[in-house]
Amino acid sequence: MTGPAVVGLDIGGTKTVAVLVDRDGTVQDRRRASTPARSGPRAVLDTAARLAADLLPAAGGGPVGVGTAGTVDPATGVIRYATDSLPGWTGTPVADALAERLGRRVRVCNDVHAAALGECWSGAGRGDGHLLLVAVGTGLGAAMVRAGRIDAGARGAAGAVGHLPAPGAEGLRCGCGRYGHLEAIASGTGLTAAYAARTGDSCTGRQVAERAASGDPAARAVLDRAGEALGAALAGLVALLDPATVLLAGGAAESLLPAVTAAYAAELPPAWADVPLRRAALGEDAVAAGAARLVLAEQP
Repeated sequence: MTGPAVVGLDIGGTKTVAVLVDRDGTVQDRRRASTPARSGPRAVLDTAARLAADLLPAAGGGPVGVGTAGTVDPATGVIRYATDSLPGWTGTPVADALAERLGRRVRVCNDVHAAALGECWSGAGRGDGHLLLVAVGTGLGAAMVRAGRIDAGARGAAGAVGHLPAPGAEGLRCGCGRYGHLEAIASGTGLTAAYAARTGDSCTGRQVAERAASGDPAARAVLDRAGEALGAALAGLVALLDPATVLLAGGAAESLLPAVTAAYAAELPPAWADVPLRRAALGEDAVAAGAARLVLAEQP
């Protein structure tokens, strides 16, 4: 590809990242800041615009791409629904608000959708036009790329795998407020709750993973249960969606991968036995890089 680099933004509940990406998918520069989530949407947007503005002089005059937490109306760039990780974010006109601040057209999509685009473009799914990515973070989300483009569904909300019913989750509260969902087991929040129930000790999902790596048997049992539930769910999703590749992303992904892989292999129907499950590769850059790809795909 030829032409100027583009700017992509990742707006999350804890951090905001802006990257300058060339047309081959290489990140040339980045900016990062804590997201002022508790200060409200205006402060979040101001932070995102400041980071992007630092990189715009090195980019062309084209649009800016944004991946953000929450369900996004793909036609308007308005947040249709968001959790308390970004208080007041529901209803925020992200595309218009950032376009006003930056003087550029802005395209917005969900952050996990953007991460899948990034991995398909320049990460572990490079060259795969059909890709399923599942991201294990505070919650649990997924995205499906078909023929190189995100399948966002009728409402922009496709990929909410965390709300699938899961054996073993009965009586466990999901982030949506209901019970028995996969997110209640196989997410950072689920790991935290399960470890606290076993030990009485409160720690983050990432800390549970670290303790498991250090030989803590309670932490290992929590990760194994989460991995088994997630791996079985992924096998079912492969049979339903027929991707070429499955990627696991997020802070706890590496620690979960052994148990996920074993359960995935055990449950995968024979017709899909050749669909690989791999660790995503782009890390913190995935969402912002995918957001850049979102706007590049619209340009000649």
